[in-house]
Amino acid sequence: MRAVKDILLYYCPRIDTALNEILAIPPSEELNYLYESMKYSVMAGGKRLRPILSLLSYLSLNKKEEEKYIPLLCSLELAHTYSLIHDDLPSMDNDDLRRGKATNHKVFGEGNAILAGDGLLTLAFENIVRSGWKAGLKDRCILNIIICFSEAIGPDGMVGGQSMDLASENKIINDLDVIKSIHLNKTAKFLSAASVIGGLIGDANEEQLEALRKYGEKIGLAFQIIDDILDLIGDEKTIGKPIKSDINKNKATYPSIAGLDESRKLASIEIQQAKQALTLLPGDTGDLVSLADFILERSK
Repeated sequence: MRAVKDILLYYCPRIDTALNEILAIPPSEELNYLYESMKYSVMAGGKRLRPILSLLSYLSLNKKEEEKYIPLLCSLELAHTYSLIHDDLPSMDNDDLRRGKATNHKVFGEGNAILAGDGLLTLAFENIVRSGWKAGLKDRCILNIIICFSEAIGPDGMVGGQSMDLASENKIINDLDVIKSIHLNKTAKFLSAASVIGGLIGDANEEQLEALRKYGEKIGLAFQIIDDILDLIGDEKTIGKPIKSDINKNKATYPSIAGLDESRKLASIEIQQAKQALTLLPGDTGDLVSLADFILERSK
């Protein structure tokens, strides 16, 4: 079992190198500004949680040589960054800071920020196919990855969750099941897909894929609960974006309904259930346990 800081120190530079290569050369000089905008947000930092989650899920199946799949799994980071760019727009959360830097639309303009997000999303799909072929994956595996990826980030996943989140603003919501449904779609399904994609690459059976799906979903729900808590009591410099934005937008959150202590307990229950799911996997799951604990204890 590795400490999460050691996992990040090992994988983040490798993922960043692959991301730089994917975004290195625009197809033409006229697209330099668009690629600069895309690269600005992708390389602004971050934990690279989604590709790392996929890599650790792959390793939990007693597989090796995970690094050859890093370019493919960068697509998870491209799509995640697209969502952040669009989430920060004036028509959405209207945020000025992301990861301690000015948000994309503040630097490159709103129109170009929208296009940068669109570019990253479509590039993510292209990269899955090209990198999957290069890594030697079969076409059927690549198609299954695309289906899993699409479902997680589309209208039945992240996009739908964002829509539900917007619809909940300025409404009185006292039902935790409603908030959980928003969190499930907005955050947890994408993290669950990242875990499952690692399983698909590792040729997991149905039982193993279900264990990885549940693990990713549970840490995703815990992640969003902790996000709600940090938005209320976190340190703005540590988080890298304004706090109390949920209150300012009159959003219903776990702390606003259940209180801080109960929210922490609920996050802890999700993490316990995530760890229980790992018992069905054949390999060393110590790193996935460390990642789950990190999500519960994180400060940013």
